[in-house]
Amino acid sequence: MTSTVHNVTVDAKNAYDQASWWSQVLGLPIHPDDNPGDPECMVKLPSGIQYLFIEVPEAKTVKNRVHVCLQPTDVTRDEEVERLLGIGAKIYEDHRRPDGTGWVTMHDPEGNEFCVERSAAERAATS
Repeated sequence: MTSTVHNVTVDAKNAYDQASWWSQVLGLPIHPDDNPGDPECMVKLPSGIQYLFIEVPEAKTVKNRVHVCLQPTDVTRDEEVERLLGIGAKIYEDHRRPDGTGWVTMHDPEGNEFCVERSAAERAATS
């Protein structure tokens, strides 16, 4: 027997706002049953996995032990970093190297870490 990932769950101060922000990042809609003020909101990924945001009373205080890594599909890593900065992300750690490899660790509006990697085209061009 094996298991499959059904949800990736993120604690949030405001579940709807977080789901809305990640909806912009991923270009996917918030679940149609989710509304402002709901304590749980989700964005369903094309794989069927749900990115679920659940409101909790405590704020984030330490580094995430698990995070998502984004790979741009139709722009470069650097273009995606700029887009995400424009919608409210912040750079946490910049691991880009002079040869064009590397990644950028960012924070979402509630301070959760995520990474932006190079696109598949960028990887193919340097391998």
